[in-house]
Order: sequence, then structure tokens, then C-alpha cells
Amino acid sequence: MKGKVLKSTGSWYTVIDDEGNLYKCKIRGKLRLNSSRTTNPITVGDTVEISVEDDGVTGNIDSVVPRRNYIIRRSSNLSREAHIIAANIDQAVLVVTIDFPETNLVFIDRYLATSEAYQIPAVLLFNKVDLYSDEMFQEKLSYYETIYKPLYPCYRVSAKTGEGIDAVRQLIQGKASLFSGNSGVGKSTLINRVEPNLNLKTADISHYHLKGKHTTTFSEMFPLEAGGFIIDTPGIKGFGLVDMDKREIFHFFPEIFRVAAQCQYKNCTHEHEPGCAVKDAVENGSVHPSRYYSYLSIVNDQEQKYRT
Repeated sequence: MKGKVLKSTGSWYTVIDDEGNLYKCKIRGKLRLNSSRTTNPITVGDTVEISVEDDGVTGNIDSVVPRRNYIIRRSSNLSREAHIIAANIDQAVLVVTIDFPETNLVFIDRYLATSEAYQIPAVLLFNKVDLYSDEMFQEKLSYYETIYKPLYPCYRVSAKTGEGIDAVRQLIQGKASLFSGNSGVGKSTLINRVEPNLNLKTADISHYHLKGKHTTTFSEMFPLEAGGFIIDTPGIKGFGLVDMDKREIFHFFPEIFRVAAQCQYKNCTHEHEPGCAVKDAVENGSVHPSRYYSYLSIVNDQEQKYRT
């Protein structure tokens, strides 16, 4: 019998079949051993073959159907362990806040580069816009939008006031959408506003540290009333990239990839070579300096990874 993994707690998996029946499953030992490259051999969104026990509610996962795609990260920049966040998704939705807490631009770019690498369309939701009435915050929000609007769909949203919520509902209808972000960006609160019957657990951020409290412990996939699925994930502190050749990283920055063909040297790293069209594009503003900085930080991370 085939089913889809809705939740993983590390040892037990909640699987739903085509008729909406739920099963609490474990994985076969052989399957666990054969999937040792990552911390989780099975992830939310996987389609699996299961055998159901006589009680009709528990079972075993016998195999994983080949994934259409997945999104993966290293837990820290120097970690050798990789973790698959979700599989078989239609879009990766990154929830961003410019303050309370601030989402780092390099973090955003690492997430977007991973989405590009695994050919998953990405969307940015700028949440908590109700808090940014001050002129300084408005300028900062506009700065973020200047960087990303030419490259990815961007929405201003507020879980508190409801701004942009209808647009988000339309965005995710009929799709499997992965929602990610730092702790405290209001991801679960936003999902509750989009799909009120889910009633996900939420918590206020720490006003002393301006950092979020972890409320989502495990990734979980929820069916939507209007069709499709939404995947809620634990807050991500850092986003280390996996299995990227440093010579190909520029492929995952669309605006850099577009101009790289004009470089003087075919093997240009876009760091120090003469006649580099990418560096020229940074100078003339067609590639944003912050994106170029993120590109260099990823290249340097990959070099460090292979030295350790």
C-alpha cells in the first residue's frame, strides 16, 4: 500500500493513504542502514510503500518511492551531516522578517540557492509588516524588496492584521508548499491565519534577545481545505549547503548566471579574474552587492568544507 508521510518524529512516522486513513509506522532496519548519508532516511512529503499490521493502525515502511525533488541542508556550516527538510514539494515559501527578529540576507540567499539547486520555485513572505510603520523600518523593508522582487515573487503579509493573507491562500492552493524561516518570524501564526482549523502551537519571541522560541518541534505536513498541503517546519538557525561544486554555485544565483556567460574566461570564479562580467555587474548595480557577497560566502564555505 502506498501513502504519504505527514509527520516524522525520528522513530515514528505518520502516513496517510489515498482514502485519508492514518497509520503510525516505523521503518525497516535495512532501509535505515541504506540511507545513512542523511540524518533522516525518510522525510515529510515522501511517498512510501507500507505494510499494515493486523490492528489496522500501525505498520512498517518498506520502501521509499523515488523523490521528485527535495530540499536539504547541513545543520551548521562545518557539519558533515545533512538533513532533508521535505520532499516532493511544489514551492518553498520562506517567511522573512526585517526585525523582531531580523532575517539575515545571507541566510535568505543560502535558502534561495538551495531551492534553485533542487529546481524548487521559491517565494518570499515579508511577515509582521504591521510592526514596520516607522520610516526607518519602511526603508529597510523597501531595501529587502529592491534586492529580491526582481528575482522572486515577494509578498507583504501580516498574520495580525490579515494583510496579504488572501494572496497567500491563493498562492498555496492545490500545491505542496514548504514553509520555512528563522525562529520567531511568525511562521506558525501565519499558517494558522491562512488555515485557521490547524491551530498550530505558537509562542511570543523573547523581547530581551529578539529571538524566537522554538514551538514547532518536528516537520509536519497538513492537508488544506482548498486542496494541497502545507508543511510547517522547526525554525532554522543556519542554512549550510550540501553537495554543491564551488564552480557551479553561480548557477544558483539567477542574475549572476545570466551575466557570467560574458566573462572573459570560461572558468571564471567571479572572485579575482580580469574581464569578469559579474564583478562589472556588481559595479553597475545589475547584480546587487549583497547577493554577490552571499555568493562569495557560499564559495568560501564550500572550500572550508573540503579542507576539514
